[in-house]
Amino acid sequence: MNLTVNGQARTITVEPRTTLLDALRENLGLTGTKKACDRGECGACTVHIDGRRVLSCMTLVAMQEGKNITTIEGLEQNGIFHPLQSAFIEHDGFQCGFCTSGQIMSGVAMIEEVRAGWPSAATTDLAASFSLANLSREEIRERMSGNLCRCACYPNIVDAVADAVARS
Repeated sequence: MNLTVNGQARTITVEPRTTLLDALRENLGLTGTKKACDRGECGACTVHIDGRRVLSCMTLVAMQEGKNITTIEGLEQNGIFHPLQSAFIEHDGFQCGFCTSGQIMSGVAMIEEVRAGWPSAATTDLAASFSLANLSREEIRERMSGNLCRCACYPNIVDAVADAVARS
């Protein structure tokens, strides 16, 4: 298979039933994406495919040929952290760190979803246009609800996302 991962063309040989998560970790050595529940329930394996967040444990790598895959390793550019990565550090948005890469990948995609005007279950007026200026703490919590943190760092994660939004 030919994949584009973090902007680099990569070639791997895998079984058809191999998940994207296993291919990233085992075939490409990209261990920032975490294998936790392996059932699509926790969000620790969140990556971006063509800019949209997906659970890599529930995604077959065989279906990703020709698509752009971004992992946590691909967010940093030229030694400079993505603003959300920096905000997670500044706001102590992690404790054990196991969920952190998935939280950050989900947060980055969530911010782009808001920029595109997508509403959430917490959006009160679906007819009105939605922008980053409308992104309340309640909206952030709802939009990040698919990512679990066993250490319960949720208030700090919300702070980090809100700070990254304010910087953009």
